[in-house]
Amino acid sequence: MSDVVAIQELVQRQNALKQEIAKVIVGQDEVVHQIILSVFSGGHALLVGVPGLAKTLMVNTISQALGLNFKRIQFTPDLMPSDILGSEILDETRHFKFIKGPIFANIILADEINRTPPKTQAALLEAMQERAVTVAGHHYQLSLPYFVLATQNPIEQEGTYPLPEAQLDRFMFAINLDYPSFTEEVQVVKSTTTDVQATVNPLFSAQEIIDFQKLIRRIPVADNVIEYAVTMVSKTRPNGTTAPDLVKEFVDWGAGPRASQNLILAAKTHAAINGKFSPDIENVQAVASGILRHRIIKNYKAEAEGISDDQIIKSLF
Repeated sequence: MSDVVAIQELVQRQNALKQEIAKVIVGQDEVVHQIILSVFSGGHALLVGVPGLAKTLMVNTISQALGLNFKRIQFTPDLMPSDILGSEILDETRHFKFIKGPIFANIILADEINRTPPKTQAALLEAMQERAVTVAGHHYQLSLPYFVLATQNPIEQEGTYPLPEAQLDRFMFAINLDYPSFTEEVQVVKSTTTDVQATVNPLFSAQEIIDFQKLIRRIPVADNVIEYAVTMVSKTRPNGTTAPDLVKEFVDWGAGPRASQNLILAAKTHAAINGKFSPDIENVQAVASGILRHRIIKNYKAEAEGISDDQIIKSLF
């Protein structure tokens, strides 16, 4: 199958995927869209939202519709690295046997990831970056495709361990969830308070998702689009020569080179699922806020004056 035909197929398949997800999830189109972008780009996503906005249900539904193996890990202050990676036990023949932890799945939901201490958060790092884990000196490859979708609750900050910058940078997208609109909430209540269960059909296989990820990496990008993305990221660095006044005044630290890579990958995916064979500047702008939001560290002045991340990102266009 030629790449042109494959992209046309991707457009149809992702539309069908969104319809399948909409059987269970009411509204939240932008959130679903960004998760699908991160899945086909091969990145991880961080969902930030208050409790009860169907974050867990959304990830569960998406994993069913993608036909992938799904595990959920509830992060707590006493969770140890071995609880997620797995551990060695003595079997009946007195040999050590490795019991795999919940990290061995295709889609991992790391629920309330900021509730667990840094050493357990760090156990996820290797898995996210290398798609492999090391336990007791043995190296285990994780099955592909592999995505970590983490959630965090922005309200309760007591007793939490904020994610370190190195780990935040490993997430391709940071996705903010908002409350549903009035009509959406009415629809949610109607559909969830009856005994009718919507069945979600798997539309993909693991191999098909890997093939689509490779297809997206093969998409050509014009030099001016790459230069635009790199310029946009360099503008977030307050000490840089190109930084706009808003950044110099309100930002402590900007985004690193990984942001530029992710911008181009996400722009390729955004172009592909809209039926375009090469991304342009509009595609880069469309994915910019999800990719840069968690990589820009604002200063106290920005907090005091109520300057939002999106305002700063819009000033880079």
